[in-house]
Amino acid sequence: MKMKAAVMTEIGKPLAITEVELAPPQANEVLVKIKATGVCHSDYNALFDETTPIPTILGHEGAGIVVEVGPNVKTVKPGDKVALSWVPFCGTCEFCQTGKVNLCESAFGPMFAGTLLDGTTRLSKDGKQVYHNSLLSTFAEYTVVPEMSCVKLPDDMPFAQASLIGCGVATGYGAAVRAAEVRPGSTVAVFGIGGVGVNAIQGARIAGASKIIACDLKDQNLEIAKKFGATHTVNVGEVNAAEALKELTGGFGVHYAIDCTGNTHAASSAWQGTRKGGTTVVIGAFNPKKELALPAGGFHRVGKILKGSFYGDVHPFRDFPIIAQLYLEGKFQLDELVLSRIQLDEINQAFDSFHDHSCANVGRTVIEFGGK
Repeated sequence: MKMKAAVMTEIGKPLAITEVELAPPQANEVLVKIKATGVCHSDYNALFDETTPIPTILGHEGAGIVVEVGPNVKTVKPGDKVALSWVPFCGTCEFCQTGKVNLCESAFGPMFAGTLLDGTTRLSKDGKQVYHNSLLSTFAEYTVVPEMSCVKLPDDMPFAQASLIGCGVATGYGAAVRAAEVRPGSTVAVFGIGGVGVNAIQGARIAGASKIIACDLKDQNLEIAKKFGATHTVNVGEVNAAEALKELTGGFGVHYAIDCTGNTHAASSAWQGTRKGGTTVVIGAFNPKKELALPAGGFHRVGKILKGSFYGDVHPFRDFPIIAQLYLEGKFQLDELVLSRIQLDEINQAFDSFHDHSCANVGRTVIEFGGK
């Protein structure tokens, strides 16, 4: 089938809005009509990443309607409303069998190669191969994805809000609820108030934390954090963050600290601001050339946990529907994360906004196809 898509044709250059060919779904694959897709900073990073195969269709936060299913597909059927997960899993490896589907390795080879799970693509233009992004490629009218990327949602879930669940929303929620396992009445600090951080705050609020401390350099972001459940704020550019956390918690430090920044200095501050026996979760991706420095003296005596978390330790088929239901019950804020709604032809303007540091970054521009 022919469809319109935004195609990355050169590193760092504007995406080309053009017509491409999409082949039918194969075994264990699903054809989805994209109704909404978020424009994430990770898409912007991929545009400037020399390892991104070219040409490729970017986009990894999507929601839509199932149009067709390939052989062996059992979990969805035509007409289902779905949110897409950019980390499909095999279901049979050791990690999957123990419930840690976010650590399954099956997707990463194809993800870096720009293919689907079988090592081939369903995309082409003028007879030449076009690559997939994160096995999804949602910057297009339609997409073919693995069955394990399709999570059925309630029929009354709006598409724009549903599209955001698949990346930053689930990651932040999971960082608090699944990775940190925040307990009722506890104290939580969240470093980095962006698209992931505000949802870590929401996760901590839903988990029943009594004190949620937002930590960031931008006063604007700190004010926004209060709307999502932060009870206190710390501008880490003005005070010593670890000391500030201790002052707010009777000198002990927080029970849980969640670092969403990808900055090793912030992660160190989060660790030092966590009390004895507490847990520090690192959800942000560090620069591999950096080193994380922690105080060595008495390390074994403080009994803390330092944990890295990929995708917030979420299980998409468990957690996406939970988040959707919380939203429908008015307990999870997603409307506020939709910063603007645009058409596919306007996508390069959304990418340009990432250059402007004054633009709001707590949420997403959402591309809509065919209305609500």
